[in-house]
Amino acid sequence: MSDDHTHVQEFFTARAADWDSRFPDDGPAYAAAVSAMGLGVGDRVLDAGCGTGRALPPLRAAVGSSGTVIGADLTSAMLEVASQAGRGGEGALLLADVTALPLRTEALDAVFAAGLIAHLPEPSENLRELARVVRPGGTLALFHPIGRAALAARQGRQLTPEDLRAEPNLGPLLARSGWRMTSYADEPGHFLALAVREP
Repeated sequence: MSDDHTHVQEFFTARAADWDSRFPDDGPAYAAAVSAMGLGVGDRVLDAGCGTGRALPPLRAAVGSSGTVIGADLTSAMLEVASQAGRGGEGALLLADVTALPLRTEALDAVFAAGLIAHLPEPSENLRELARVVRPGGTLALFHPIGRAALAARQGRQLTPEDLRAEPNLGPLLARSGWRMTSYADEPGHFLALAVREP
């Protein structure tokens, strides 16, 4: 396992138990982001880097009982919290590295990824892996429950022109990875970039 993966696991393992209580008001932003994806009943969707599974209930509501919802995360402690919170009933919880998913090519209709891009060791290659498991025309949602500036302030850093989530950087990055960005919103209350899987 790479140092990047070990660092991510250590970071989130240490914070898993109180993660939800630290961010108790994020639910509406998650629900709005899922709604913006335009999922249909019966769709198959992955929450990549699902953490404690906060997106799983709105994803399940969007795809209905006939749909498939999978929450994949690298950190077992986060999945344990998701299970304890009852979110395992909303979808299958999978201990997996989203940079090498144990899923068939074009198995999914959509991927939801909250806060994931900052933790990807090779963003272009890793976004290409997400594209691999989504059918052509499927959707990717890159989300964060607060905007870039608010997140930088929370983390005690300055926004830089190199920020992957900046629109001039993210569009070309997605294009190199098999996606076409269709919308971009970076507001104090949320960050959401939507993209379509290219043929």
